[in-house]
Amino acid sequence: MLLRQAANFLRRIRPPSRSPFADPLALPIPKCGRNKGSQMFRLGGDAWGKDHKEFSWWFIVAAQAAIFLGTSSNPAFADRESIESNSENNAEAAEIVGLRRIDDGSVVSNIHTTKWRVFTDNGRDSFLRGKLEEAERFFLSALQEAKEGFGERDPHVASSCNNLAELYRVMKAFDKAEPLYLEAVNILEESFGPQDIRVGVAFHNLGQFYLAQRRLEEAQIHYERALKIKGRVLGFGHPDYADTMYHLGMVLHLQGKEKESEALILDSIRILEEAGQGESTVCLKRLRHLAQMYLKSSHFEDAENLQRKILHMLELSKGWHSVETVLAGERLALTLQTAGKLREAQELFERCLEARKTLLTEGHIQVAANMLHLARVGMLISNQLRKRNPAEAIVELDKAKGFLHNSIRGR
Repeated sequence: MLLRQAANFLRRIRPPSRSPFADPLALPIPKCGRNKGSQMFRLGGDAWGKDHKEFSWWFIVAAQAAIFLGTSSNPAFADRESIESNSENNAEAAEIVGLRRIDDGSVVSNIHTTKWRVFTDNGRDSFLRGKLEEAERFFLSALQEAKEGFGERDPHVASSCNNLAELYRVMKAFDKAEPLYLEAVNILEESFGPQDIRVGVAFHNLGQFYLAQRRLEEAQIHYERALKIKGRVLGFGHPDYADTMYHLGMVLHLQGKEKESEALILDSIRILEEAGQGESTVCLKRLRHLAQMYLKSSHFEDAENLQRKILHMLELSKGWHSVETVLAGERLALTLQTAGKLREAQELFERCLEARKTLLTEGHIQVAANMLHLARVGMLISNQLRKRNPAEAIVELDKAKGFLHNSIRGR
């Protein structure tokens, strides 16, 4: 009977077979100076062993972030008093069943796990509130708890290193961030092997880090390594594979490799569309970036086609009572104006002006800016009509002057 009680107690206090952060929680990133498009990730799988064939943890955010490792999807916000109380109860139970001499580290590990999760969760929450110095203190404490509770080369340490590195990247403390990123990658490779998905996500984060500093060759190397792992593990049609593909395309664009860049970004958009995410914010963002790339390279027809697609999607999903739709309309109108399609540009600018007047006050500066667009396109139309239809040219010129006068008066 005593042996059965002892066995039951050991089962209750032994370390869990799965990591305490096996179930992820996607976290948005606050707009506090970070580079857009960053990822944040969590470690998953078996933190107590080396088997990396099964994982249910994988989930990636947009927009635009760095990924925190190691927080639970059901965060445990424990205070010191409750931690100490749990420790005393476990020790007392051990004495009851005669286990005073058994020292397997189970109780100690559970204490460190709880503290580590509390520090990590609090650091995450401080980060999301923009309290970066406070977040740094919590993440440093989490790193210390991980090293003391699990050992210097444990995946919990990699998680804490990555969190702290992401924070330093946002703070632009790049000299502090880089060694932490590299340490996280090394520990993950030792723990799970070089082809594990967690290593792939760590490589993606390193790519983000180097891209933020315009260290393009290093960013390319790490994105390519991340892409290879994600393709093998997740599949070549997975949205997370497409995410790394998109960022690699942006790096190639900055390197002047336009054709390779365009192919990767188009593929990343296609994958999202085939996955049913064609109208998502992430997909729209990629379409806009690609349109901007076309404009810079004077591929106006390609840019126009993409901008028409974006506007059509927003008209269906949000209608013209959305600033996002109005902005998409203005971008397309400017492209049409550049391409010489002045009448169509004029009609679209007028549609945008009507929408802006319903969304903003009559004297708002953005309403005035829209009038300036109409004044300019009207003058261009007047110039075109001057020789073949002088009377109509005068009418267009008067309209343009009216828009110009109203824009100045409104401001």
